[in-house]
Amino acid sequence: MMTTDVETFFTDGCGRCALGGTPDCKVHNWDEELHMLRTIILECGLTETCKWGVPCYTYNNSNVLMLSAFKNYCSLNFFKGVLLSNDKGLLVAPGENSQAVRQLKFTSTEQINPLISDIKACIFEAIEIEKQGLSIPTKKRLEPLPEELEQKFEEDPVLKSAFEELTPGRQRGYILYFSAAKQSATRLSRIEKCSDNILNGIGLHDKYTSNKK
Repeated sequence: MMTTDVETFFTDGCGRCALGGTPDCKVHNWDEELHMLRTIILECGLTETCKWGVPCYTYNNSNVLMLSAFKNYCSLNFFKGVLLSNDKGLLVAPGENSQAVRQLKFTSTEQINPLISDIKACIFEAIEIEKQGLSIPTKKRLEPLPEELEQKFEEDPVLKSAFEELTPGRQRGYILYFSAAKQSATRLSRIEKCSDNILNGIGLHDKYTSNKK
């Protein structure tokens, strides 16, 4: 079951895959780092809530950033990160096709400590973007997403972020597989069945071929 409160996220993970609530949950790879980042975020005055199974931080009910745990790192994910100045080059795109989200990635508290002021500067700039009501113009992808997947991404930014973490080849494999279904219901079913694998960084042909319908 998907996590619905922040404290449970820190103890059991997001609950979106079979590893939730187990010692193998990715959250436990980054216990100290996640708590440290949480403190930094809260010191910037954002409101903490839980959305899509992960800690989400808002300003006047507008989403500003998420705190996430991946296999190889933990991160702050800025919803409108592409609008941040990124003068020091700390922010990176989750994937080649990421249009809006930008991440600050970390693998140790030693990496976070000297960057606390820079992290806060990014957060305060993201708050200013919300105050100004700025939006991001969308660009067409070379490989168009099926409408059902676009809708799923709007509903579930965590899944979108995980999808954009995949290699371009894996992204294309999923897009072609979803798009090949003639009926919308079948496309939705395929997306739902593949969601856990996407969240775990697994490509369509890595593991899922035998389960396709």
